[in-house]
Amino acid sequence: MIKKLSIASRADALSWYCAILLLGLILLGSIRENSAADESTIRGSQLFDRPCDEIYVVGEGETLHTISDKCGDPFIVEMNPHIHDPDDVFPGLVIKITPSNPRKFLR
Repeated sequence: MIKKLSIASRADALSWYCAILLLGLILLGSIRENSAADESTIRGSQLFDRPCDEIYVVGEGETLHTISDKCGDPFIVEMNPHIHDPDDVFPGLVIKITPSNPRKFLR
């Protein structure tokens, strides 16, 4: 019986070491993932200077005026006949953007 307890205690200790090792690898992977994400983060005014795609989906709190300023397209209403009321813009609305002065992405 002494051998069985000894083997069981070794197996128990080995399982704890494996659990600790697995937890350490998960934490290490998480740290690396976060540091890689920080390098590609857009900060400050860079968000407003990035170019807009031709197809744009309106986000929460955006208006045609803010989208026009951000994307450089003063003729959004004229290019989107499905917008009947410029004040009735809602999140998820898909619009076509044709920038008159393309902006460059800052790095």
